[in-house]
Amino acid sequence: MKLSALHLSSLFGKTAFAALALSGILFAGAPAAKADSWEQCNRRINYTEMRYREAVERFGPYSREARHGAQERHEAYEHCRR
Repeated sequence: MKLSALHLSSLFGKTAFAALALSGILFAGAPAAKADSWEQCNRRINYTEMRYREAVERFGPYSREARHGAQERHEAYEHCRR
């Protein structure tokens, strides 16, 4: 009797776990689109542009910091282009 009860609870546990996993997959599909994604892109570009200009003013246009700022700015433009 004890063996069949153990088997039944194991089967119930596996079924419950499978149901939870399947519902998680179904409800975790594509994330909801954000209405203000364009505003976020503009904000990100403006922020990286400001950081780049500050680096150029502080360290010079050919400095390591300015090159890093230019790279970050380029990545922000690429991110928003997608």
